[in-house]
Amino acid sequence: MIFSMTGFGAGKAKVGDEEVSVEIRSVNHKFCEVKARLPQELAALEPELVRQIKETVRRGALEVFVKRSPGRSSLVPRVDLELARAYVKALGEAARELGLAQNLGTAELALVDGLVTLEARALDLEKAREAQKLAADEALRALRTMREKEGLALAQDLLGRAQVLREGASRLKSLSPQSVESYRARLEERVAELSRGMPLEPQRLAQEVALFADRVDVAEELTRLTSHLDQLGALVHSTEPAGRRMDFLVQEIHREVNTTGSKSQSAEISQLVVALKAEVERIREQVQNVE
Repeated sequence: MIFSMTGFGAGKAKVGDEEVSVEIRSVNHKFCEVKARLPQELAALEPELVRQIKETVRRGALEVFVKRSPGRSSLVPRVDLELARAYVKALGEAARELGLAQNLGTAELALVDGLVTLEARALDLEKAREAQKLAADEALRALRTMREKEGLALAQDLLGRAQVLREGASRLKSLSPQSVESYRARLEERVAELSRGMPLEPQRLAQEVALFADRVDVAEELTRLTSHLDQLGALVHSTEPAGRRMDFLVQEIHREVNTTGSKSQSAEISQLVVALKAEVERIREQVQNVE
C-alpha cells in the first residue's frame, strides 16, 4: 500500500557514555531532501546520517534534529597539580614558621577555590556514531509507521474517487449515443422546417449524422480513461514508491476527461464532465501527498 510523505519520528540510544537523540519531521516534496542539524562535535557524522535516511525514505522534505546528551558521567574532575603543589609548599612553610602541625590532606585541598574543576569528557566518536545510528533507526521506524498509517487513509480516499470517475465514465458512455440520436431528431426537425414540406434526402441526412457521431465519439477517450484508472488502482496497492507515476497518470486522466468535454454537444454531458474534472483535481491534490 502507498505511503504518505508527512510524518514524525523520534528515537534515542545510549552506547557507553554517549547518548544521542534523533527527531525526524517529513513533509511533501518532489524529491528526497534531507536537512540535518547536528551539534558541532557530531558534524562529521552528518553524511552517514543523511545516507542512512535516504536508504529508507524515497521522497519528501525531511528535517532532522540530533542532540547529544552528555549527562553527569561525561563530566570529569581535573586537579590543577601545579596549584596544589604551590598550596602545599606555601602552607608547609607557614606551618614550620609558626610551629604548627602540618596536617593538610586532600579533603582540605579539595576546598581550595579553582583547585578542582569539572571538564567535559572528551567525545568518543565511535560510540556516538553507533548511538546516532541506533537512534536514527528508531526514529525512522516511527516515521515509517506514521507515513504508512496516513498512506492507508490516502489509499482509501484515492480508490473512492477513482470509483466516482469509473461511474462517471460509464454514464458518459451511455449518454453518448443519446446525444447522436438527439442531434438526428433536431436536424430532421430543422431540415423539415427549412424545406417547407419538400421531401428529405435520407442519404444526405445520414451523412450529416455520421459526421456528427464521429466528432462526438468519445469511446477511445473513455477506454483510455478506464485504463488509466486501472493503473492508478494498481499503484495504490503497490509496495514501491508511486507518487511520481501517480502524478503523471492524473495528468493523463485529466487529459481524457477534458477531451471528452471538448467533444460534448450535450448539456447533460457537459455538466457531468465538469463534475468529473473537479474530482480529478481532488485526486491530484491527494497524489501530492504520496511518497
